[in-house]
Parts: sequence; structure tokens; C-alpha cells
Amino acid sequence: MRTVTITVTGLVQGVGFRYALRAEAERLGTRGWVRNRRDGAVEALVAGDPDAVEGVIAWAHDGPPSARVADVDVLETGGADEIPAAFEIRDTV
Repeated sequence: MRTVTITVTGLVQGVGFRYALRAEAERLGTRGWVRNRRDGAVEALVAGDPDAVEGVIAWAHDGPPSARVADVDVLETGGADEIPAAFEIRDTV
């Protein structure tokens, strides 16, 4: 299993990014969570098969049609302790 934290910047809030990322992550069979950050970024923890995680990362570079992604930062996080059983949308931090 591969676990990463993805931070996406640009015009990524108010455009359905979290919901679209969750849908793509579920479609690819990954687990984790996604949330808005107060600095305007979207952050996600994604865990699963390495190819599926890579698919979520690739999708995040474009996002939903109304998003304008400036940058995607990926941090390998190893074995995260709290990976939800389903993909969650979490509160803003």
C-alpha cells in the first residue's frame, strides 16, 4: 500500500474540487480524506494500491473542469495511523 499527502493550490476552492477528488479516489479504490485549508489549498490523504494512488495524483493536476490548478505537492507519508475505511470529506483546517 502507498500513502501520500497531496496539497493542491490554485483556484481549487468553491469549484467542487473536494467532491470530485473523492469521486475519483473512490472510483480508483483508494481510501483517505480530503479537506479545504484556510490558506486556499486543498489537502488530501490518499492510501491504496500504488497505481490507484498515482491515478489520484494525476487527476489532481487538472481537477474538475472549473478548477485552475497551479501546483500539486505530493509527500510520501508511509503508514498513516488513521486511514478511514471510506473516502471522507473533512472540515476545513
